Amino acid sequence: MMDRVCRLSLAALLLGSGAAYADSSTLTVAYYGGNWGEAFDACVAQPFTEKTGIRVVAEIGNSTTTLAKLQQQSGDAVIDVAYMDGGISELAHEAGVLAPIDLAAIPNAASYLPQAVYKAGDEVFAVSAGYYSLGLIYNTSEVTETPDSWLSLWDESYAGAVALPSPSNSSGVPFVLFLARSVLGDTSESLDPTFAKLKELDTGLLFDSSGAASNAFQSSEVIIGAHFNVGAWDLTDGGLPIGFSVPKEGVWATDARMHVVKGTKNPEGAAQYLDMAASPEAAACLAERLYLGPPVTGVTLTPDIERKLPWGEGGSVEKLHLSDWTEVNARRAAIVERWNREIAN
Repeated sequence: MMDRVCRLSLAALLLGSGAAYADSSTLTVAYYGGNWGEAFDACVAQPFTEKTGIRVVAEIGNSTTTLAKLQQQSGDAVIDVAYMDGGISELAHEAGVLAPIDLAAIPNAASYLPQAVYKAGDEVFAVSAGYYSLGLIYNTSEVTETPDSWLSLWDESYAGAVALPSPSNSSGVPFVLFLARSVLGDTSESLDPTFAKLKELDTGLLFDSSGAASNAFQSSEVIIGAHFNVGAWDLTDGGLPIGFSVPKEGVWATDARMHVVKGTKNPEGAAQYLDMAASPEAAACLAERLYLGPPVTGVTLTPDIERKLPWGEGGSVEKLHLSDWTEVNARRAAIVERWNREIAN
């Protein structure tokens, strides 16, 4: 009887060891699809696997989808590391689905820019994977001089051919606040001056997705407007007559962020993954593939890549207008309701 108990105990121990080994030999990482996912795979996941031997299992989805999955998996996490955009990142922290990030376990964290580490009190809940901005995009065949101000959008010669993000786009609500404060000097709680100015603008497209914006510029449906530096330069690289400008008032910007999921079964692997992502090699790779602004120092890039970064030629993260997402999320419902009532109709 004792031999049988010992054999059962040994079998249970071996099974437990096998389960632990399986957990530590893989890491499930949630990130975006398309060229973004391909870049994260090539720049971070593959080098991480080569260095550690830990296989990355990709969980593809946008930020809101990933947050929903984390909430569904609460108490029995499947995802270990999650990429989510600014705004959704704060919501994930409030939902209690994130684990604190121990920067001491990430050697490359010493190279993070101050803006790249997100805290609630003394607790780090996210770190940046790279910045992107919403700047001025224009058709160089139709707009012969580089626009240097957001107010160029109100030029009568562009009437009916201007593109702006709608509140359905992640940039829509924060762009309204950026426009109010940084371009129009509207510090009112009501935002009446800003909405009055927006109603004067003759738009050709209020886009819900960046893909819709790219398609409209590709077909010349619109010739000037707001678009992400990533999408704008992708069109230029495709041979289209497209330019991208960082106006004198600056650009609204945000970032893709990385999070360790609460209850991860591979915390050491998660820390190693974040360390790989914070390396200068990974940051340079993402800058070259997506024109993401590096969140770390010590990154060497060619002049052509540097001018396509979110802050433009000779710029830095200091030129970016990064949102206070707590404020954005608090004001979102009111801005969306007013937009739908006064701008969309």
